[in-house]
Amino acid sequence: MTRLQNLFGKNKKRLLSVYFTAGYPTVDSTGEIIKALANGGADMIEVGVPFSDPMADGKTIQESSTIALRNGMTLNRLLEQVAEVRPEVPETPLVLMGYLNPMMHYGIERLFEKCHAIGIDALIIPDLPFADYLRDFKPLCDRYSIPVIMLITPETSLERMLLIDAHCDGFIYVVSTASTTGTRDNFAPEQIEYFKSLNHLGLRNPRLIGFGISNKATFEAACNHSSGAIIGSKFIKCLTEHPTDPKAAVASLISAINN
Repeated sequence: MTRLQNLFGKNKKRLLSVYFTAGYPTVDSTGEIIKALANGGADMIEVGVPFSDPMADGKTIQESSTIALRNGMTLNRLLEQVAEVRPEVPETPLVLMGYLNPMMHYGIERLFEKCHAIGIDALIIPDLPFADYLRDFKPLCDRYSIPVIMLITPETSLERMLLIDAHCDGFIYVVSTASTTGTRDNFAPEQIEYFKSLNHLGLRNPRLIGFGISNKATFEAACNHSSGAIIGSKFIKCLTEHPTDPKAAVASLISAINN
């Protein structure tokens, strides 16, 4: 079984997936952050490829990308850092999240080959059109056993949700709101109804809810209506508060969602 299949196959609830931007706060912090997350409570880790125009991300992640690029982080450097740390976190699924432009510049099949070699378990590409995925990416997903995780939002049609569920593997990334990433205190009633409606579709893929999760209330709401939560901006803020101590940043995040 793959690490993702193993994770979701346990029927475990309250899964915690944490995103961070590689190269932030320092260009060499990637490995230490991954180890701190894997040892500190994260069930899955999303390693973000910094990009100059991250259209799905709010101010916090945008700023982290800007600093990471200024620090000298590149996709090639990121992949080498992941390769170095992967033997130290052998069981934790690692997901590469980034935008299409840097991946195309690197070379799409070359990227799949490298990800397979170093132990990346899935890709998230928010600006990848679904038609392009089916034509150009799905064959590579099958060849290298690396799924591309698709996002759905409150505006996604039922037809598209069912297509995504039928043609994608791994899990479905449920975007909580028609907005960019960022922290929120609570989900609105209409967001909760949206989460509930997904439970009645009989989707074969598990779901994780992201965007706006930063405290116990939002974490619990996500976990009550899916397999778990994805947190990004809140953890970036924790890293900003503890730039030289990833373990303290992870502890601060865990405290925020549990207290």
